[in-house]
This record gives sequence, C-alpha cells and structure tokens, in this order.
Amino acid sequence: MSISQAPGLTAHVAGIGFWTRGLPSWAAAREYALNGTQPTDAPARPSPQLLPANERRRAPETVAIALEVAMAACESAAREPASLPSVFASTHGELAITDYMCATLAADPRTLSPTKFHNSVHNAAAGYWTIGTGAMQPANAISAYTASFAQGLIEALMQLRDDADAVLLVAYDGQAFGPLARMAPSEGLLGGALVLSREGAGPRLHARLVPASTQPPANAPLSRFASANAMAPMLPLFDVLARGEGTAILPAGAAHDLLVEVTP
Repeated sequence: MSISQAPGLTAHVAGIGFWTRGLPSWAAAREYALNGTQPTDAPARPSPQLLPANERRRAPETVAIALEVAMAACESAAREPASLPSVFASTHGELAITDYMCATLAADPRTLSPTKFHNSVHNAAAGYWTIGTGAMQPANAISAYTASFAQGLIEALMQLRDDADAVLLVAYDGQAFGPLARMAPSEGLLGGALVLSREGAGPRLHARLVPASTQPPANAPLSRFASANAMAPMLPLFDVLARGEGTAILPAGAAHDLLVEVTP
C-alpha cells in the first residue's frame, strides 16, 4: 500500500539528532528555535566518535555529519544503533568529491584517488554507519532532490507500518563546489536524524500526502538559520519538534507535499 492510498502514517519520535554550523546539537538548535540564543564555542566540523581518529579526520564532511546526528539520535532514544534499520537521505551526496572527480577525469584521469572514489557514492554514509556500528539491518540511501527528506521519512514510516519496531532516519547535505554549485546550489553543512518507533514515549507524528501547496516555505527560526543548504526542506519539521507540537509541510514531489502533524 502506498502512502497516497493510506489514511496516514504514524510514529513516535523517540530520539532526535541535529547539527549545523553554529548549532552543533539538538539541544542547541532547540534553544535557538525557542529563545534565539546560540552557543559561543560551536565547533566548525562534526567529530563523530564512531570513527577512529584517523578516519574521523579523513572522512568527508557529509559522512561526518551523518554519523554525528545518527549517533546522537540513537543515544537520545536509548536505542542500540546496530539494532535499527536505517534510511539515509541526501539531496546531492558529497559534492566536494564529485567536483574533484569530474575535474580529475577531465584533466588527468590516471591520477584519480581510489579513496576519493569510494567516498563519492551516494550510500557512503550508510556504509560507514553499518560498518562502524556492526549493523546487519537493512540500510537504504535515498535521493529525490528537494523531496529527499520527505521521501526518506515516507520510507521510514512505511517500514514501521510493515514490520519494523523502530527505524533510524538520517538526512544531510554539505557545501556545493565548482561548476556544480551553479546547478546544485548548497551552502554550509546540515544534518538531522530521527529515531522513529511504533510505540513508546516522545511526540507523536502523523504524516499524509496532500496536493502541493502554493504557500511560501516556512519562516521559522531553524528554517531561516540554514535556508541555503540543500537539506533545508527538512527544517520545518525540526522547528515544529522544537515547539513540541504543530504542523509542517514538506515538499514530497512535483505534485504533492507531505503534511506532518506533531502532537505531544
């Protein structure tokens, strides 16, 4: 059954992870959304402890932020990371490496770095996560341009409807570089993660597809803070989660939005 045929999909938000430059945790993001205050010593780059120190330094920023928010959401939910099926959503993947590969292939193909190549694939973050946590559960990687977060959320909710007890949803995008920046613009670094469960504590989320809205995007604090990142379409939901209740409209495709209602 597709979501368009279903009366709606529901879940409890058991855990939340968040990171962007200036707001390096969900606690910091929530404080900013509610009171407008920011930490004064925010790091410039996430530092996922899941990776050994050498790999942590070498990992692409998109991988680093994906692992950072994924682990934060699991810790918030008090869930063992290896036990959760996961859905990783990214609009563009790792654009810095894509730009490097295109430039190298055009200028001197024989010098292409194998390490850069294996970090270029869209499921790189999912691969690092499953290897680092030892997870044997399914891990999906999704891209649907501006609808990437909504489609990732739909996938996670459908897994809950099917047979999963809980699912980890991770969404992230980084900075665009080179000629790609004109065609696939994205600024900064942004990631968010949710552990969604069928039962339990936490805000209740109800989602359903509706016809695409002509309304302008949400203008709430987090939506404004990181509006230039390609994963900004996820931010209306995080603004609602910061308040504890409300409704978010997420672009889900050319003809549909995902209407998400959050109740305490």
